[in-house]
Amino acid sequence: MIRRMNDLPSMSSQSLLLYRFWRQNPISRLLRWFGKRMPKGLYARSLLIIIVPIVILQTIIAYIFMERHWQTVTQRLSKAVTGDIAAIIDVIETYPQGAEYDEVIRIARERLGLNIAVLPPDPFPAATGKPFFSILDDILREEITNQIGRPFWIDTVGNSDLLEIRIRLENPDKVLRVYARRNQAYASNSHIFLLWMVGASFVLVAISILFLRNQIRPIQQLAHAAELYGKGREVPVNLHIRGAREVRQAGLAFLEMRERIDRQIQQRTAMLTGVSHDLRTILTRFKLQVALAGDSSEAEELQRDIDEMQRMLQGYMNFAKGESGEEIETVRISDLFERHRNEARLKDKPYTVSCPKDLTLRGRPNALSRLVGNLVTNAFRHGDKIRVSVADDGQDVVMMIDDDGPGIKPSKREEVFKPFIRLDEARNQDEGGTGLGLSIARDIARLHGGDIKLTESRAGGLRAIVRLPH
Repeated sequence: MIRRMNDLPSMSSQSLLLYRFWRQNPISRLLRWFGKRMPKGLYARSLLIIIVPIVILQTIIAYIFMERHWQTVTQRLSKAVTGDIAAIIDVIETYPQGAEYDEVIRIARERLGLNIAVLPPDPFPAATGKPFFSILDDILREEITNQIGRPFWIDTVGNSDLLEIRIRLENPDKVLRVYARRNQAYASNSHIFLLWMVGASFVLVAISILFLRNQIRPIQQLAHAAELYGKGREVPVNLHIRGAREVRQAGLAFLEMRERIDRQIQQRTAMLTGVSHDLRTILTRFKLQVALAGDSSEAEELQRDIDEMQRMLQGYMNFAKGESGEEIETVRISDLFERHRNEARLKDKPYTVSCPKDLTLRGRPNALSRLVGNLVTNAFRHGDKIRVSVADDGQDVVMMIDDDGPGIKPSKREEVFKPFIRLDEARNQDEGGTGLGLSIARDIARLHGGDIKLTESRAGGLRAIVRLPH
């Protein structure tokens, strides 16, 4: 991967020169510009892999055909027509003719396929416009100049299938007008080759698109299933494994991976449920023994320790179990935050929520409620003013919870997401905390395909940013 210039202290001078050349080379810039505008999807890129070589091949073939075949055939035909006209001029100027030139006109019409007339020496008509595609015009002019070498005027732009050529005669002082069919001097049927080539290419591209769609569709379905599973949503049970061998192998590997992960989660949950049951049994015995011991300072200390152990055990179970078994539903985001109005009133702390009323999200309701509850309760615990803002950026639902508490040092903001981490110096947690609130919140966010990050709040405290995909 190319690094920035200020990150290259260890590069040699030769490598640095090559890097600068690569950055300044216009070709590399053109390639980077072109790469940024290339389609990103596999289907579009596969179509380009098929279509671009066909277009390049057709362009090369068409150029060679136009340059070699079409031009060569047109030149030979024009040369033959010009030779016939030159022969007619030689006959008119060499042998005596009648006043109407009947014999020469008959021979030209019957033997050469030319319709000629000998006209008075009037001035040539005004020059006609030169066609854009002037291969016939250029070749015919060149041949008349080389073979006849007389003043002439030609019209190849007319709408009819005839070419008109006028050549000034020296003896007698007249003008020879010649009408020739266009296909006598021009390879006019060559476009049929181009039509067949383009038509066949369209048919081949259409067939390729049909086959390509059948090959790409399983990959798209697999990518969609992986995206759903990554967001913690249900993968369709009717996911068909089909397509090429490699695609089927990838699909089977994904299904096996999903089964292994689900089985591991179920085994972990079952094991921890058993451990929790055993520990709760022991805690119940402790409670009974403390109750039988009567009221004393030692009993009160033991009871507080038992309550603390029970809270820690329940928090750990919530963290380990998660909410993976809950059904996916449509959740209104504003309802998740409005539930904490009473908590704000009881604690007499300002609580502001800015959230669109109709903003919804597909997810697990209880899990999302726990995520929001952990973050808002954490803000209430350490701040006096709490502000919540929710927005939709087109791809994700972004939630920001700000407080004006002591905050967390930047170097410790990732560490607090580890289970049982309590930064007493930074966040002044009370004795009821277990160090699992942020861990559970991030676990739920990632279960839905999102994440949580901590930054500095504008109010001076901490800002928790939650991103959850639609």
